[in-house]
Amino acid sequence: MSASPVLPPALPTSPAVSASGAGPGPTAAPDTDSTPAAGPSQAELLDFVRRVAADVELVASLPLDPEGRTWVRLAGPAGSEAWLIGWPPGTGTGWHDHGESLGAFMTASGELRENSLSVRLPTDGWKTLELNDGVDREHRLTAGRGRAFGRHHVHEVLNESPEQHAVSVHAYHPPLPLMRRYSRTGPTLRLEQVERPADWQ
Repeated sequence: MSASPVLPPALPTSPAVSASGAGPGPTAAPDTDSTPAAGPSQAELLDFVRRVAADVELVASLPLDPEGRTWVRLAGPAGSEAWLIGWPPGTGTGWHDHGESLGAFMTASGELRENSLSVRLPTDGWKTLELNDGVDREHRLTAGRGRAFGRHHVHEVLNESPEQHAVSVHAYHPPLPLMRRYSRTGPTLRLEQVERPADWQ
């Protein structure tokens, strides 16, 4: 699943990344996008996922599968999209973004690790990027800990426990119209596919 494009102008290659493939390289920028005019803010999404993650009965109602992630769609605040997700031991999302959606997620039980990039990537016009040192960020999110993020956020989320499920709550605004999936080998990030809502609902 786990996760509304505005195409940037062609920009020169930044010191943080270099691109090859269909277009010029991106300019690096922190992922500090402002909130869209309508809909919940990052802080409001984070508050929502915090409240849902504290609902012990709801979290316990999620069916868990030892073979793969499970999820239930929730009603998010002010037209946002929300999900309750179960993570078997050793599972993860792979690298992806959320199009132009703001988001937040919170671990309700277990522990998750988030690896993310501190640079803004172009939404189109490239196939491969070479990432320089210093762009990687890591967050360990135990139960009750979460993160909010702006548009253009690229990350992967992992349950690295060898034996314990994790459960988390996620919310996005606007609802996800697409997700881009990437593969990564060392500093090389490659765009692999674009998924639409029909692929994960």
